Amino acid sequence: MDYIIDAHSHLWLKQDTMVDGLAVKTLEGNSSRSMFLGEERQMLPPFMIDGVNSAEVFLSNMDYAQVAAAVVVQEVIDGNQNAYLTEVQKKYPNRFCCMGMANSLEETMAVKAAGLKGVAIPGHRLKNSLLEWMPMFQYMEREGMILSMCLGEDPRQIAEMAEVIQQCPNLKVAIGHFGMVTTPIWESQVRLANEGPNVTVESGGITWLYNSEFYPYPSAIRSIREAADMVGWDKLMWGSDYPRTITAITYRMSYDFVCKSTELTDEQKALFLGENAKKFYGFGELVDLPYIKNMSE
Repeated sequence: MDYIIDAHSHLWLKQDTMVDGLAVKTLEGNSSRSMFLGEERQMLPPFMIDGVNSAEVFLSNMDYAQVAAAVVVQEVIDGNQNAYLTEVQKKYPNRFCCMGMANSLEETMAVKAAGLKGVAIPGHRLKNSLLEWMPMFQYMEREGMILSMCLGEDPRQIAEMAEVIQQCPNLKVAIGHFGMVTTPIWESQVRLANEGPNVTVESGGITWLYNSEFYPYPSAIRSIREAADMVGWDKLMWGSDYPRTITAITYRMSYDFVCKSTELTDEQKALFLGENAKKFYGFGELVDLPYIKNMSE
């Protein structure tokens, strides 16, 4: 593979928000942990002790793991990070493709004006209909913005997403979390990629969803192959869900189980791990990252 691109990651300066009346907030004294909806969670790897999930620390992980670029999405549990991601996009335009958070047409227009590349919607946390946002999606289609969409285990919402795709055929849509691959509705989410030429599926969080099986995730490999049978290899992209997933594994481990698999061809690995994302997100020239030996080698 000439390069690797991460299609699903997160950055934040500070976690301090409310979701459904419950706090998501970095804890004092051990700021790699957060109070998360009523319980304490290891939100970051334990060496990230200031509670800041910064672009610079991520770039260090990316360089070490030879990941050339990353797409940064947003989740309501992290709070609105539009201001910080605007800075990141301007500072590192060749390494990051940052998505804004928006809940209306006006907010989407502000995201566009800020220079962010699209909008990330954690649909699994929504209570309203996606169709209420059709003017927002139509604007994004006209402006060439990207929609990063994570869906819930809700057939109604999946059907609404199919309608959005039909009405906005030129809107680029990335379905997140590999369609929630370990749930009964995952095939219906993946098959959304057949609804239009600009719809893809990214695997952000797949190691989390198969965490009980753990590395090297043989069931995840089988699911990737099943998804390719459904929609084709050109519609699938790798994503890590950094940094949450690397509380359990290293960043490199979040993709090298694909590299080491004997069930995938080199061409399939190259498409999944980078080529599809480069084309879909419009990355230009990518940084060359040669392998650097560890001290333990």
